[in-house]
Amino acid sequence: MRESAPIDTKRTVRPTLRRSATAVATAALMVPLVSAAPVGQTRADAALQRAFTDAAARFQVPRSVLLGVSYLESRWDGHGGAPSVSGGYGPMHLTDARTALAREPEYGADATDARRAGARGDGSGTRATATAARPAALPAELPARLRTLPTAARLTGLPAEKLRTDPAANVLGGAALLAAEQRALGLPGSTDPAEWYAAVARYAGEDSGQGGTVFADEVYDLLRHGQTRTTDAGQRITLAAAPSLVPDRTQQKRISAGPATTAVQASAPAGTAMPECPSSVACESVPAPYSRFGDNDYGNHDRADRPADLRVDTIVIHDTEGSWETTLKLIKDPTYVSWNYTVRSSDGLIAQHVPTRDVAWHAGNWYTNSHSVGIEHEGFLTAPDAWYTEAMYRTSARLVKYLSRKYDVPLDRQHILGHDNVPATSPSTVPGMHTDPGPYWDWGHYFALLGKPFTPTAGPHGGLVTIRPDYDRNEPVYTGCEKGGEPCAAHGSAAVRLHTAPREDAPLVKDAGLHPDGSDSTADVNDTGARATTGQRFAVAGRSGDWTAIWYLGQRAWFHNPRHQPTAVNAKGLIATPKAGRSDIPVYGVAYPEKAAYPAGVPVQNVTPLPYKLAAGQRYAVGQRLTGDYFYAKSFDVGEHAVVRGKDAYYEIQLGHRVGYVRAADVDVRPSDR
Repeated sequence: MRESAPIDTKRTVRPTLRRSATAVATAALMVPLVSAAPVGQTRADAALQRAFTDAAARFQVPRSVLLGVSYLESRWDGHGGAPSVSGGYGPMHLTDARTALAREPEYGADATDARRAGARGDGSGTRATATAARPAALPAELPARLRTLPTAARLTGLPAEKLRTDPAANVLGGAALLAAEQRALGLPGSTDPAEWYAAVARYAGEDSGQGGTVFADEVYDLLRHGQTRTTDAGQRITLAAAPSLVPDRTQQKRISAGPATTAVQASAPAGTAMPECPSSVACESVPAPYSRFGDNDYGNHDRADRPADLRVDTIVIHDTEGSWETTLKLIKDPTYVSWNYTVRSSDGLIAQHVPTRDVAWHAGNWYTNSHSVGIEHEGFLTAPDAWYTEAMYRTSARLVKYLSRKYDVPLDRQHILGHDNVPATSPSTVPGMHTDPGPYWDWGHYFALLGKPFTPTAGPHGGLVTIRPDYDRNEPVYTGCEKGGEPCAAHGSAAVRLHTAPREDAPLVKDAGLHPDGSDSTADVNDTGARATTGQRFAVAGRSGDWTAIWYLGQRAWFHNPRHQPTAVNAKGLIATPKAGRSDIPVYGVAYPEKAAYPAGVPVQNVTPLPYKLAAGQRYAVGQRLTGDYFYAKSFDVGEHAVVRGKDAYYEIQLGHRVGYVRAADVDVRPSDR
């Protein structure tokens, strides 16, 4: 019996947004931000469904193959004619980087780039290596992967502008490219999807043979399981499952041999280790430098021997706020910061920069750096439709699962953090903490790909809730995507907004760290002060009709949670509450050891309370129990590094949008349903 196609829960993705005007963009070698979607776009009828059928017939490409490639490239969305971060247009992601850059240049970093200054999160950073803002310069010859749309225009005879803006024409262009790849490979046309394996690989992996193979494997896995989804234009598309389909893998030898291919197989430069990646992804090594420079300074990471000297218990998800080419240029700069991996938007290619045994400078919190792996994703915080390709989501999820197994990191939101969930180290650093990947990162979809979807784990008396809005229907109003104070385009979001009372017109809850003047939180896209995000668990503080209250930053915070369209599911687990007899307790952004643990020669690290207090009777969901430690690494000479281990124990808690730490001696911990 044929399997039924799974339902993709992302039903209605809105036209693309631009980045925030306040976001830091880096100097580009290649491709930019997206442009705004055309005004007055209407919902599509069945034209797209017919377009796949017509294009398959005209170019003799199996319709299922065309649908599978399109889904992996765009999830069948057209994004209103706006380009992706890789310069790709339409459902088939036809690339025209030169045109995309001409419409919306990416600029160099400005002096507000605090990545270097706050990268370590221990106060040791001294400067930013920013350059003056300038338009990016493209090389005379672009890689083939960034100029497939002009080729499609030549093959179809259609104007390039039509291929960029007309979804049906775009599908026709994709079919033409697949047919041309099949011919270039010396393979005959065929109605059998199994015979198109190499052409599918070449479609996405012109500059990476391994990348193309992984992309093809994903497409054929999709063809076996099928898929159903409603696009951003409102049309339901179905790819029927073909569970017995087996691609002709004997074609693999042709993938890097055809005339259009300039394959760069994943490898490591001489003298370096092979990249640490699962075999199911395309992965290459682009090492970050470990070198001295300037006046006794060095960069851009620290040598370690994890997990032998330091446990790895956290994976941090970032976005690059720049293009792939820009990101790879920056990672090679010893005066800049570092991270362990970058994932490319167009095809999910992964580059590893810092071995996972070493400590990268990525989180803005030295304690988090010491115990985490940082993964950057090519793209921009306010341009989710441009940079969140399905290929990126899937390969990133495979990488995280691999790291989870390697280091025994639980797949939950207490251990898989966004950069915007990492705590500050002191009151003064709260306002400068990064806000990526932002409210448009689809945590629900991501965790479904991780095999850990968020489901109820208790009844109504479990004591906790897991935030889980319907991404597409949940459209809180944000401002500041293009200009401060101006509303962003409506878009699905993984976050819910938190109020001081159970009504929409109540003020947003306060964040004493972000707004030390006592003002309310705002709807700005970069203001995380009144935001709870998919997968985060909070202790229930009350219920009133369609509203639920949670304990958040030391206060009761309300969010709309109607029974007919819930934005959270019931859960249970451990909670921490101030120890009996304490009126309130402090919360910290690090879990460093007590003073007595530090040996001579290693400066004692202050554990400074954050500007939040947890009052008696309040409850917070517990993530993990930790024993304080500190990685002393302020010298290029690894012989001078040390790990200080203490006796003080801490609990990680879901403090607000960011996590925090409380001393075990300050709290009682018990099951939430008691």
